[in-house]
Amino acid sequence: MTSVQKNLLVELFVEELPPKALKKLGDAFAGVLRDQLVAQGLAEPASVLTAYASPRRLAAHLTHVAERAADKAVSQKLMPVAVGLDASGQPTPALLKRLAALGADASAVPGLKRAMDGKAEALFYESTAKGATLAEGLQKALAEAIAKLPIPKVMSYQLESGCELPGWSSVSFVRPAHGLVALHGDAVVPVEALGLKAGRETHGHRFEAAVDPVVLRDANSYALQMQDEGAVIASFEARRTEIARQLAAAAVRVGGAVVPIHDDALLDEVTALVERPNVLVCSFEREFLEVPQECLILTMKANQKYFPLLDASNRLTNNFLVVSNISPEDASAVVGGNERVVRPRLADAKFFFDQDRKKSLASRVESLGKVVYHNKLGTQGERVERVMRIARGMAEKLGGAALIAHAVQAAQLAKADLVTDMVGEFPELQGTMGRYYALHDGLSAEVADAIEDHYKPRFAGDELPRNMAGIVVALADKLETLVGMFGIGNLPTGDRDPFALRRHALGVIRMLIEKDLPLKLDALLQDAAAQFKDIDGFDTGKATAELQDFILDRLAGSLREQGASAQEVDAVLAPRPQRLGEVPKLLAAVRAFAALPAAAALAAANKRIGNILKKAPEADAHVSELLLKEPAEKALHAAMAEVVPAANAQFDAGDYTASLQTLAALREPVDAFFDGVMVNAEQADLRLNRLGLLMSLHAAMNRVAQLERLAA
Repeated sequence: MTSVQKNLLVELFVEELPPKALKKLGDAFAGVLRDQLVAQGLAEPASVLTAYASPRRLAAHLTHVAERAADKAVSQKLMPVAVGLDASGQPTPALLKRLAALGADASAVPGLKRAMDGKAEALFYESTAKGATLAEGLQKALAEAIAKLPIPKVMSYQLESGCELPGWSSVSFVRPAHGLVALHGDAVVPVEALGLKAGRETHGHRFEAAVDPVVLRDANSYALQMQDEGAVIASFEARRTEIARQLAAAAVRVGGAVVPIHDDALLDEVTALVERPNVLVCSFEREFLEVPQECLILTMKANQKYFPLLDASNRLTNNFLVVSNISPEDASAVVGGNERVVRPRLADAKFFFDQDRKKSLASRVESLGKVVYHNKLGTQGERVERVMRIARGMAEKLGGAALIAHAVQAAQLAKADLVTDMVGEFPELQGTMGRYYALHDGLSAEVADAIEDHYKPRFAGDELPRNMAGIVVALADKLETLVGMFGIGNLPTGDRDPFALRRHALGVIRMLIEKDLPLKLDALLQDAAAQFKDIDGFDTGKATAELQDFILDRLAGSLREQGASAQEVDAVLAPRPQRLGEVPKLLAAVRAFAALPAAAALAAANKRIGNILKKAPEADAHVSELLLKEPAEKALHAAMAEVVPAANAQFDAGDYTASLQTLAALREPVDAFFDGVMVNAEQADLRLNRLGLLMSLHAAMNRVAQLERLAA
């Protein structure tokens, strides 16, 4: 840097920003500003960036910013020497014209640099580019930062002053902007944005600022002045930390070992709604606790942005916490107002719960026939029938009469809560309310839990259904969705997956693997596809083969995310294993094999064998000892006779690691075979016999995995 460095502060003061996007907007605004200033040489890569974001401001503080960037040496290619200079070395008109465009004349010709450019020598003009001033660079950076903001929805508004046509000149931004601050140290940087000219004045809290406007002394005083004079915690992270601290302290004041519910998304949203948080304790009537706590928690969180308080048993209490944006001396009016607001919400939940219990789940199943699931796949009622049949088939393979009865009943009732008032009001409670209503109807806990759990796993890392009936119904439900959507060609695209088919596929994978179910993937897909035989235009091929590829691709990605190498995953999945519960053991066996000294040579030999066999379609696995002529092929045949049966026995017993380790003993005879035997002998019977030997070896070595995929 060639000029004085000071810290820089830029703030956009706006009307209330969308809370769910605030943190992303703040980080993007500050990040692009920093990157642009660094790219222009006005800031250092090591400059420290601090992003600020509150409901009414986006700001960035950056250390070590120069008043002017250093000058730069610039080398510009002009043209090939043969084009720029004539036979006598004089400049051609083309060269003179190019120099004129750069602000130079014929006097610059002797100073031109010659250098090879590819195969031809070219002329280069070397000059010094003046470094950008901070005003120039910040203007460009600010425009870029505004243009690249991840704005959820742009709004247009009219400027009232400082423009050519007040009241008519329009600006598009996420929300109307009313102020711009740009301070380099204590000096204002003369930049403009969104019809605003930069200054040093901003505004604090709407109601509690000590002064208005807040006149910023310098870039470094921003956070402190905003807090002391503006009653605003400008930093999103600092405000979030303060809210979390106040929530914990308020819970202690309530007593009884209660804690506020843990919800990062709610905490982020509330942080984006307040500038000066003040946590208050409120309560509601205990009679509402008769309603399932999931209903009360959801309405308090989603509709009111309150933090419910849970006791030591994780049960809801009748106290909750409110994060207010004001701090009056007497907060009773604020507390009373929030308690009045929440009461009708809780009363609605209680009314829905009481009304829903007047009808049994079983009596609601018929109504599902009037609910459209998909225009090509029929109603929810038809879907339930398919899920029931798929669940029955799986239950018959996995257990006895009790499992069949529980799984079929749970599958029949799993969607019945969709036509209840509670789920109509709170769709997030589907499944949860089904469990409560099933228990109220006197159904077993096994069935009730399966009704709730059949949506699981709902997201990455979610728990699996808690009992086998739940596993069966969850699998049946997800397979019905996957097979149905693939069968009608309703596939996910790169950025759209409205039926969550990727998530459903990962759920199927997790249940089959983590529960080590003795079910084959191809059979599951075929059984599920059979339930759609009456659907017009249903493509069984897409619903089975193409869907199987989709599921195995999801499995491959999942295994790589868990730390397996691409080669290991390819080796295990290339044979298309159908018992997915075996995959972790297969992968462990391949990893253990790859660590053996003989692994690389055997993998390479396996790849070589595969290439040979691809060119020999007439080969079969028959081997005649009478046709074994060379010592090396006799030795390999003898070694295989000893090793392969042992490896096969270990494979059949499920000890895949031992099976591969046993096969590793074939390394030396395999190497000797390729060193001493001509596979493609001219004599046909010898050639076919040797190909048969290699085919037998290839089959034995690839039972666990395609080892050739491990070859470098």
